[in-house]
Amino acid sequence: MRTEALSKSYGPITVLSDVALEILPGEIHAVIGENGAGKSTLMRLLSGYTAPSAGYLEMSGQRVQFDTSVAAEAAGVVLVHQEILLAPDLTVAENLFLGREVSRGFMVDDREMNHRAAKVLASIGAHCHPRDRVDDLPLAQRQLVQIARALLEPRKVVIFDEPTAVLANDEVAALLAVVRGLRDQGVAVLYISHRLDEVEALADRITVLRDGRMIGTWPAKGLTQRDMAELMVGRKLDMLYPAKRHASSAEPLLKVENLVVDHGAVEGSFAVQPGEVLGIGGMIGSGRTELCEGLIGLRPSQGRALINGKVMSHRSVAAWQAAGLVYLTEDRKGKGLLLDEPLASNLTLQALDTVHGRVTLDRRKETTALDKAVLDYDIRVRSVHLDAGQLSGGNQQKLLLAKVMLTDPAVVIIDEPTRGIDIGNKSQIYEFIDKLVRSGKACIVISSELSELVGLSDRVLVMRGGRIVAELTGDQITEQNVVYAATSGEAHAARGTHP
Repeated sequence: MRTEALSKSYGPITVLSDVALEILPGEIHAVIGENGAGKSTLMRLLSGYTAPSAGYLEMSGQRVQFDTSVAAEAAGVVLVHQEILLAPDLTVAENLFLGREVSRGFMVDDREMNHRAAKVLASIGAHCHPRDRVDDLPLAQRQLVQIARALLEPRKVVIFDEPTAVLANDEVAALLAVVRGLRDQGVAVLYISHRLDEVEALADRITVLRDGRMIGTWPAKGLTQRDMAELMVGRKLDMLYPAKRHASSAEPLLKVENLVVDHGAVEGSFAVQPGEVLGIGGMIGSGRTELCEGLIGLRPSQGRALINGKVMSHRSVAAWQAAGLVYLTEDRKGKGLLLDEPLASNLTLQALDTVHGRVTLDRRKETTALDKAVLDYDIRVRSVHLDAGQLSGGNQQKLLLAKVMLTDPAVVIIDEPTRGIDIGNKSQIYEFIDKLVRSGKACIVISSELSELVGLSDRVLVMRGGRIVAELTGDQITEQNVVYAATSGEAHAARGTHP
């Protein structure tokens, strides 16, 4: 596939300009850039979801025009979306074959579809069953189902848009093996990811987009992750992670004792001190999110919890917020923000009592709060009158962070703080977290990115099978120790203990 002067405009706004890209058979070609650089627009142009305003596509030396994604798929080009686009009430197999059902006579052949679905799911390392209902699956398994749907038929060009954003390390390794397998079969792979370690490990060539323009294409072998990051942002980058903080001897801001979640499926005791980032690591399914959701009342739980020395007799999201604890969900689009509502409404939704009057909404105060959040959190918007869904992923995450911080909490739990976010926005969010804890607050970070977990945390708790199996401090906090504890139940440096 080849593009020439490919451009896309929406009215007077040009979002992509003059992209000349060549994707070769048997090649993994990575496209990187900050949020808003034009990567997703380019992918939609290549796969028939959007028509170009200028320029054209070629396949096998012939100009092609894809009026729909169906036409693109018929030509052998398929896009694996970053967003989960599945029918939640259907089974896995029904989703894989939706619109292309296998029939036997006048009847749909469920047996054959289940058999073929099982084979493709196994090939990409998915752990779900063809008869599982999609809505009952964890987010990571849904993403694997979406990938399986794209790979059900032979393809000439497969475009992956952030395919590993919601996957754990073992699932990522399985998917990367699938991508390499496609290359070995002669398939052209276009790979978009904010995880530069993946790009470094996979790519044969790398194209960089910045502000809707193509900066250039380089052989991957000559680029380090730092080189890639600096090409993306157009400037030299300082250290990605903040300097380590001194351990605090103060009394814990939050102390959790003998917490039992989901009737014993997850258990744990832990504490976090002022000025500390407490990391929680482990494989997906280890109970990290469930532990914190149980604590704040989103899951059935029992146990004792204290904040600022005060016992929480009633644990609900509202009660915790009033006491000084807030939670940022890992699913910012599904649970964190109202994508079809304006930025101002999203920002103030969690702090209505402090922003609005008792009887009427104070729009002037709401606008003032939004203007301050845009400035304080560097939320980059063309207009403050946009809906939340019109922001890039990084700016949505900063809006979500501003939303919960408007309540002035003492302890913040952040689940996957930089999932699907580019390197520039990652650096800013790390700075926000560092500034937060240096002001005397505490932060609990759940992360599937080992480098992030190690780089941010002052202490790390590792979970396995619904239990805290290790506590790492100081020099014990390494990626190797986290992986070893997550897979074997203990750390190299020392067996884990927890309060």
